[in-house]
Amino acid sequence: MSTENELFSAVDALLEQVAQDDLPDPAERKRLREAAGLSQAQIATALGARREAVGNWEIGKSEPRPPKRAAYARLLEGLAARYPAQSADAPAPAPTPVVPEAFTGPTAVPAPAVEAPAAPAPAAAVRPAPAVKPAASSRRPGAKKAVAKKTTAAATADVDPRFENGPLAVVDCEDGQVSAYCAGGLVLDVPAKTIPALVDWTLTEGRLGQARLHRNGRDADPILVLTAAALERFGLPTALSEEERHAGRIPAGHKVVKQIERAGLQMTQRGFGPWARLYRDPEGSRRRCVQLCILPWHALDVREWGRKDDPELLLTMHPADLVQYLGLYAARVMTPRGSTATTGLELMTALRPPTRAEKNPATGEFERAYNEDALTQLYPVVPCEVPDEHPILKGQFARHHMRTPAEMLMEEPYDWCRPLTDEECANPYLVVVDLNMSFAAAANGLAVGLNGPTHLKNNPAFDPSLPGSWLVDLSHVDLSRARVNNRTVDGSRLPSPFTPKGDTPEGPAWYATPTVQYAVELGFDVAPIEAYVRTQNGRYLDSWYKRLRDAYVATMADMGVTTDLQGQEFLEAMARRKQVDPALALLETAIKATAKGAIGKLRQRSRGQVPYYEPYPALERVNWRPDIRAAVLANQRVGLHRKLMKTAAAADLYPVAIGTDAIVYPSPGPSPLDVLPTTPEGKPVPGGFRLGVSPGMVKHQGTQTVLWAEQQFEERGGVFNISNLIKTDQSAGEGE
Repeated sequence: MSTENELFSAVDALLEQVAQDDLPDPAERKRLREAAGLSQAQIATALGARREAVGNWEIGKSEPRPPKRAAYARLLEGLAARYPAQSADAPAPAPTPVVPEAFTGPTAVPAPAVEAPAAPAPAAAVRPAPAVKPAASSRRPGAKKAVAKKTTAAATADVDPRFENGPLAVVDCEDGQVSAYCAGGLVLDVPAKTIPALVDWTLTEGRLGQARLHRNGRDADPILVLTAAALERFGLPTALSEEERHAGRIPAGHKVVKQIERAGLQMTQRGFGPWARLYRDPEGSRRRCVQLCILPWHALDVREWGRKDDPELLLTMHPADLVQYLGLYAARVMTPRGSTATTGLELMTALRPPTRAEKNPATGEFERAYNEDALTQLYPVVPCEVPDEHPILKGQFARHHMRTPAEMLMEEPYDWCRPLTDEECANPYLVVVDLNMSFAAAANGLAVGLNGPTHLKNNPAFDPSLPGSWLVDLSHVDLSRARVNNRTVDGSRLPSPFTPKGDTPEGPAWYATPTVQYAVELGFDVAPIEAYVRTQNGRYLDSWYKRLRDAYVATMADMGVTTDLQGQEFLEAMARRKQVDPALALLETAIKATAKGAIGKLRQRSRGQVPYYEPYPALERVNWRPDIRAAVLANQRVGLHRKLMKTAAAADLYPVAIGTDAIVYPSPGPSPLDVLPTTPEGKPVPGGFRLGVSPGMVKHQGTQTVLWAEQQFEERGGVFNISNLIKTDQSAGEGE
């Protein structure tokens, strides 16, 4: 015979079971909490839940699970008895503004309030722009459908139903329950208990991914970011051993790898590493591929995606904050594909796909055709354009030979410094201004080669319309008494525009087309000895630049730095921007790293992967194009020199150091406003440096005293480049 306690336990179990469908609608839950004067945090503490979870319950993005569900139902029942809803005849209270969750990191800022719509959209959940609904697996049996507020009709129309839960998700585990945090605050319950099941759930129910950026491109595969708790749940180590880090993957005999093989999933040759790609054979034209970004295995480099002064930040961010950060990056740039450099390179291909489907009029079948404005195939390389370890150079030089400018194209950004004159030492300060996204800006409007090289011999005439490399002697170019706008410029106090170190060339050297074109622009004769040029060219990087420019400008605007700000207002907004929202500051860094890293990736080196002169994987890419990288860097350097000349002509002002795109000027005051020249009307000098947020404009990098610089020179035994030592923000990287 059952005891009284056993009977009560059985009754409680029945009550708990009944309570699964006994919750008021989300709007009523919020009303009851506010009527009682309780915060979401108080309820979360009482139930042993997260504050974000309570917020999701109140807007219908998710439902509480047992045993919290029964306790939450009991709380709401008690509040309903104390604070009953008004009758239909009673006057309705004024609508309460709905304040969306800020998308940001650990320190969120309030989002602007918007009016609550008259009726909620059924089964929808809010994303950064459009409204979406959770996948079927996000609801427990018997749970009510999630309900969220409507967005505008235009935003809803933009939703791709295949990817309505966003481009990616952060997968976490708490109390044995696996959850997928999606952009916009949506949290999906994941029934998977193994990695293969997780991949199949993503492909069938996750509704994750990103629509193609170009009509001839392909949709982005869904990304799952796995936290340490998720790794433990799926039987993976939370840290790689030294041997595994060196190999870049876990062993082929690991139990998870065996699970993947038994499930019929395939992996790339990289194996199961920090960025593991798992896929099944396509179904028709639909890819079935999922990429895993394993956070504790340092898939997201803190120097690019996080903060160098807080290397644990990404590991400690709440999954909801992390997915909003990465989701906004995906929306403005593209779905991450690895490092920011890799993503930036993939963005070029996504915006300029190499092929398209073209109907054959004879057969009526669609066939692959090449796009003329894209990089479509591998072409022969040019010896002067490749790095030292390239296989084509094998046997051409003695061991440890250092190639000269006459043997190697050395188009690099500035690394230059000179001693201060006595007159300059009379200034108390050194002010550093930094060009915004200078490499991306240099790529804008630049014609680059799209086909293979054509070798021009026997002193060809220079043609500025042909991108490529020219062997030419520019040692005769004398800028010591150059004239700009009918004013004389002391070119001896400026770096040479033809070498990264600012030295005058000593003889024939290889130069990219923008450098030779600048010599012609300055009024000097050029006589190439030979050249390697591309006869088919185009502005391949324009769409890439515009995508990154818009992403950067929008992110800076979110932090209060808008394009209409000038002068002191701009400087003040820049100084406080990182306090506005830490996650937006991370996004700013990631966008800049994407632009800079992608240009470097065009001439990716072997990095010790293989012995010298042996082929390495990067050489198999059609966008391994060192000539394009050289053209961008040359355009950046000569573009900077143009601004230096215009500034010197307007105000007799000369830099003392340049590091990539950071320019150091002696100044009577600590602000850029004290040193950058203006016209009599108070506007920036035409063609000179202009404060502003857009790429190509400048911002304040930092200020130091002249005495500090002299002390540095004395301690280090000579003149060295001080430009990147002068920073207001010590977490900032070099250049960019």
